[in-house]
Amino acid sequence: MARPVLRTALCDMLGIEYPVILAGMGPVAGGITGPVATAKLVAAVSNAGGLGVIGGAGFSPERLREEINTVRSMTDKPFGVDLLLPSNFMGGAAAGGEMPQDPRELIPAETYAGVRKLVEDLGIAWEKAPDTPRPQRPRGAGMSDAQMEVVIEEKVAVFASGLGSPAQWMDRLKANGTKVLSLVGNVKNAKRVAATGVDIVVAQGTEAGGHTGRVATLALVPQAIDAVSPTPVVAAGGIADGRGLAAALAMGAVGAWCGTAFLVADEANQPELQKQRILAATDEDTRVTRLYSGKTMRNITNPLIEAWEASGIQALPMGLQGLLIQDLVHSVRKAGREELLMNAAGQVSGLLTGTRPAAEILHDIVNGAADIIARQLPETVEAVPGD
Repeated sequence: MARPVLRTALCDMLGIEYPVILAGMGPVAGGITGPVATAKLVAAVSNAGGLGVIGGAGFSPERLREEINTVRSMTDKPFGVDLLLPSNFMGGAAAGGEMPQDPRELIPAETYAGVRKLVEDLGIAWEKAPDTPRPQRPRGAGMSDAQMEVVIEEKVAVFASGLGSPAQWMDRLKANGTKVLSLVGNVKNAKRVAATGVDIVVAQGTEAGGHTGRVATLALVPQAIDAVSPTPVVAAGGIADGRGLAAALAMGAVGAWCGTAFLVADEANQPELQKQRILAATDEDTRVTRLYSGKTMRNITNPLIEAWEASGIQALPMGLQGLLIQDLVHSVRKAGREELLMNAAGQVSGLLTGTRPAAEILHDIVNGAADIIARQLPETVEAVPGD
């Protein structure tokens, strides 16, 4: 069977066959595994004609370099790296801008007690997590600085900032010929990152799994396109089949950034429990919560999320929230209640029916979109533009 043809300007920009990008799905505190988008999934998507993207946020700089080289050993196609670049992971919570030796000292006692009560009310014994070494960073250095040095040193073809702005690294990335993508959830931030010179803005609607905003894809994408033209826009959020990709292209996007569809790929680095919970979900079985990272994140809902949202406990800034729930995660794991942990997924979960290879997922999306554009619409829609 002949491969379909579906090309946009994105394909030429990134050197790929199809205008589909794998979301760089990485871990946050509260997960039960590392990044989902690791070398096996990344290479599979790139080899199938899309752009695979490493979810690099949870990797140490050394591990990130290893993962980049592993992908290179598995494909000669372009691929990217996604990192989180918040302005300050700890939210500047320390008095006078100085951090204590142990950042957990910044967690209010009443907040910690409230989280412990949530867990115990679910019949789970509270246990403190073992102490783990904390990375030492130069004064003023952010959590992502060393990771970005690896991206630059390795001259990765594509870099995506899943959160925050890549402005301070832009000159060095461009000097390497790296194409820079930046994810946004509203028009204001689309304008902000476009002004820094990013090559592509990824406008992500609230339907998306993981960290997400408040504006729906159908409303956000056209407004982002108008706001940042001539910078091209890729659509994200709620795209898991050919209909979604065709709709994105019809809105004027140059391609799609897809995450949830690939969460159930055979090559996705996550436990079978999480995949099965996504497959069992309907369109109403996700909920946006700050529980797991401090930022709004869409997950397959569970009793712990429901209890957190009902409690009125205020989430702490990103980074500090992860420290807050370390003991929670440890206790839940010890109790064998992994269904209460982070299970990021989008509202499009209800479309997914089974696990299968990433290449099959990608080709079905592309085939579906090509058929809609080339055959179905001309057969079912009569359209002649006016003067």
